[in-house]
Amino acid sequence: MKRTVERPDPLPVPRVTGRLGFRAGRGGTHAARTMMLSDLVRLFERTAPDASATAYREAIVVANELAKPTRSARVLAHEHLKTLYALDPEVPVFRLLRHLWDRDPAARPQLAFAAAVARDPLLRISTPWLLAIRTGETVTREATEAHLHAIFPDRFSPVMRAALAQRLNGTWTQAGFLRGRVHKTRAHPVVTPVNLAFNLFLGYLGGSTGDALFKTPWVALLDVSAREEMDALLRSAAHQELLVWRAAASVTELRFPGWLTPRELTWREEMSREQA
Repeated sequence: MKRTVERPDPLPVPRVTGRLGFRAGRGGTHAARTMMLSDLVRLFERTAPDASATAYREAIVVANELAKPTRSARVLAHEHLKTLYALDPEVPVFRLLRHLWDRDPAARPQLAFAAAVARDPLLRISTPWLLAIRTGETVTREATEAHLHAIFPDRFSPVMRAALAQRLNGTWTQAGFLRGRVHKTRAHPVVTPVNLAFNLFLGYLGGSTGDALFKTPWVALLDVSAREEMDALLRSAAHQELLVWRAAASVTELRFPGWLTPRELTWREEMSREQA
């Protein structure tokens, strides 16, 4: 079944419970770091897929698997990564990030980015502006600073605003939305069926079901504008058994078997009723 690919503004984020892995508020890790993709890749290379929250902390702080120069740097790295990604298999957003990580290495930048958007309000609030920029256009730090000043006119000093703009541009580059080291231009990120499955799941956690899942802010983050590309990604995701997809006439059914525990399903249902 063909569908129109919606391009909604990715804000406001659906009201979701923090127990499922989303973080609300005004602050975020981007006040101090980018999305730390290289650290996340290294951490997952040196820990088991079923590692516990304690194991992640020990890998970073005790074993220094991220090769930080001091203990304080190791502690800070753990705190920032925990804030960005949770690093806890009891948290659904992180558990599914880790579950899908090894399915397709090409999907990793967008997997990390989607999880970071779910958990970092600064990144979440800033990204819609970037998505509206056309492919090939130049994106300077000064332009990002001006955007931040427009949405946070009295919040950041000029020095802090410049640093935050640089980190946001760094994250967007790591995720594939920008290309170039000094002269950055807007690009389309690599998106795979794994990414579509994860972002659809984020929309499902937010309370959406069926065809409405394709109109959520999370699918908009994939930056896929062609319905043919979206349909191809969906068919491939279903073929790879990343999700269950059934379409009949104008009704779409999407399910994620086994991705949530019974308790988590109850939390999601409670949250969905609150939002109705």
